[in-house]
Amino acid sequence: MRALLLATAGLLMTWSAQAAPFVWPNGAQAAVSLGYDDGLDSQLDHVVPALNKRGLKASFYVPINGPTLPKRQSEWRDAAAAGHELGNHSLFHACSSKGPGREWVQPSRDLETTQPAQVQEQVVAANTWLQALDGETRRTYTPPCLDNLASGKDYLAALKPQFVAFRAAWGAMADPATVDPYAVPVYDVQGWTGEQLIALVEQAAAKHALVAMVFHGVGAEHLSVTREAHDKLLDHLAKNKDRFWTDSFVHIMGCVRQKQAVK
Repeated sequence: MRALLLATAGLLMTWSAQAAPFVWPNGAQAAVSLGYDDGLDSQLDHVVPALNKRGLKASFYVPINGPTLPKRQSEWRDAAAAGHELGNHSLFHACSSKGPGREWVQPSRDLETTQPAQVQEQVVAANTWLQALDGETRRTYTPPCLDNLASGKDYLAALKPQFVAFRAAWGAMADPATVDPYAVPVYDVQGWTGEQLIALVEQAAAKHALVAMVFHGVGAEHLSVTREAHDKLLDHLAKNKDRFWTDSFVHIMGCVRQKQAVK
């Protein structure tokens, strides 16, 4: 009888753990990951000060050959010291040249003719460079252009031990209980209005989801959103910190992975 009771209690505990809903820190309704790719001047000039002013954290995916390194590396070091993640975006921002709109891809940085081992070596080297800049050993990766093939072969799988998570799929809300940490989807918000950005995070709140956005230029440069739209989103997140957990992707995914492991 005692053995039966213990077994029944164990089953009940297992069922309760499986049935329990995912809970974000401090009871937030959604996690918001703001990601900024390519290490652009507008991100240092406007985005970092705007985030710091509102007490929000984000992730910046800085390619080592980006336009602001090394001339502004001290400012990136300051951003990391303020709690923002310096995410890996490779050494040279290599992408596939296939498809429309990829005429800008240089032959020396074309994933169509690059071997997976070459890309992997470059990504690991970028980690070493970033660690020398911010002292961190845990970070996340966004494949440039979200391309995951080199010479037609997957290069991402072998890199999983090096990272907490990847931003590596397009356009969907992520269920934190089931999302694959190495295939987290992101929304490309180029040209979105402030109202559209706010509607997106509110949709995430209704679903208790993780929403990840990828920005490039803010008020300048390529694939941009206006400063006004960006500031409207930040103001909304700052005014509703009890509802939205806005943090670096590495912190958010550390939480997700921990809770998934417990479940």
